[in-house]
Amino acid sequence: MADDNNKLVAEERTEFGKGAARRIRAAHKIPAVIYGHGTEPRHINLPGHETALILRKANAILDLDINGESQLALVKDVQKDPVRQLVEHIDLIVVRRGEKVTVDVPVHVDGESAPGTIIALDATTLSVEVEATHIPENLHVSAEGLEEGTQILAKDVELPKGATLLTDPEVLVVNITVPAVVDLPEPGEGEEGEAAEGDAESTEGDDAAEAAEGDAE
Repeated sequence: MADDNNKLVAEERTEFGKGAARRIRAAHKIPAVIYGHGTEPRHINLPGHETALILRKANAILDLDINGESQLALVKDVQKDPVRQLVEHIDLIVVRRGEKVTVDVPVHVDGESAPGTIIALDATTLSVEVEATHIPENLHVSAEGLEEGTQILAKDVELPKGATLLTDPEVLVVNITVPAVVDLPEPGEGEEGEAAEGDAESTEGDDAAEAAEGDAE
């Protein structure tokens, strides 16, 4: 959802290539490209720290000031250094107030299920169509007090006003189960059993050897 905290001043980028990108990141900025609605791609630089804070939220809408022009953009893809996990590049899509976009929204489970049960989150995100400036950060599902065997499907998840579910309504989102009980052997039990089998095999082998010697005599 766009808010005042998502306002960023961006600058047009005129340098390109790996060397230019390294210089941009060294200046604590992030190279990005913004495209969509039939417009020519625009290459920009974003302030590193402020942008990184916004990226902590899923499906962030940026309110950009580019040379005094206001532009809303949806974060489409974030490329990170695989080792240091620093943001190296961002792809943005132009959005307009009032239009709807398709996004995958994370599912967040609230509350605790009945004692002795566990909560299995089978679908971590749901795909929805929602107004670009009203994308929820999470879709909340309450598991408070739910008993074993309870299942919450995609169609049961409450969506924000104006949002449409695109995920299959029958997809399992939350499943309440009871942990399986595993019978473990007592300490040393397995070792003693193996030792006993070893002794038995050794005795059988000795008896067979004695019998063979007797036949030979």
